[in-house]
Amino acid sequence: MRYFFILIILVAAILSCSEERPHTRPAAEQKSDVELLRERIQKDPNDADALFHLAELYDRAGLYQEEAETLQKVVTLKPEWGYAHFKLGTTYNRLGRYQNAVGSFQKATLHWSNQPMAYNNMGISYGKLGKINEEIAALRKAVSLRPGYAIAHFNLSMAYLKQGRRENALNEYRAVKDLDEGLAATLKKELDRKRK
Repeated sequence: MRYFFILIILVAAILSCSEERPHTRPAAEQKSDVELLRERIQKDPNDADALFHLAELYDRAGLYQEEAETLQKVVTLKPEWGYAHFKLGTTYNRLGRYQNAVGSFQKATLHWSNQPMAYNNMGISYGKLGKINEEIAALRKAVSLRPGYAIAHFNLSMAYLKQGRRENALNEYRAVKDLDEGLAATLKKELDRKRK
C-alpha cells in the first residue's frame, strides 16, 4: 500500500512536469492595452466603445485630464449614452471642475434617469459650488429613487446641516443608522460637532 501511494505521487509529479506551457511573448514584444486601444481608435476614430475603454484605463491610472478628454469624445459620438455622461461628471468632480460636472450629471439623468448615483454625485457637485438648495434637491431625488442608498442619506444630512436644518439632518441620520452603522457613526460625530 505504501509503495502504491509513492507510485501515485511519482506519476503525478512526472505528469505535472510534462504539462505544456502556453507560449508567451517577451515583455518587450507585448503591447499594452492602451496601445492596442489607440491602434483600434486610429483605425476608426469614431469607435465610441474603444474610446470609452481607453477612458477607463486612464481612470485606473489616475490620468483624469486624459480621461475627461476621451470621455468628451465618447459623449460627442454617443450623446444618449447616460453612463458615459455619468463617468465624465465623476471625472470633472475629481478635477475640481464642478460646474462641468453638474452639466454632465444633468445629461446623464436625461438618458439614465432612474440611477440615483447620478443624482447623488450631482448633489455633491452643487454643494462644492455652494448651491445648497440644488444640492438638497438632487440628493432628495437620489434617496427617492433608492431609499436604501445610505451614502445619499448621509450626504443629504450633511447638506441639511449646512442650511441649519438640524431636525431634517437627524431624520436622515436615522435612515443611515438603519442602513450602515459605520457611516452612521461618522455622521453622528458630525451632528455632535455641529451642535457645539
